[in-house]
Amino acid sequence: MSLIVDREQNEIKALRQVTDWPGKKVLEIGCGKGRVTRRLARLGAQVEAIEPNARLIDLARRQLPPSFASRVRFSVGKSSRLEYGRGTFDLVLFAWSL
Repeated sequence: MSLIVDREQNEIKALRQVTDWPGKKVLEIGCGKGRVTRRLARLGAQVEAIEPNARLIDLARRQLPPSFASRVRFSVGKSSRLEYGRGTFDLVLFAWSL
């Protein structure tokens, strides 16, 4: 397993430049352990985070601070089987998934 270290906080700086996050509805595909999910929630986004691996979803749920619980929903699922209508999300994020 690789360890991702972003000492300069480049990832969060880049995310901040994308949009004003508070209240934005974001679909995060392939959320893994929820590292980016937590960052998006910290920025104020409403996040629907999907991941095909149920064990990673369980880990992501456990690592989510209680203060973010109202802004994040985790689901086990695959990007090939999304059933969301057009316009459901302001932004779709597929990061660190390949």
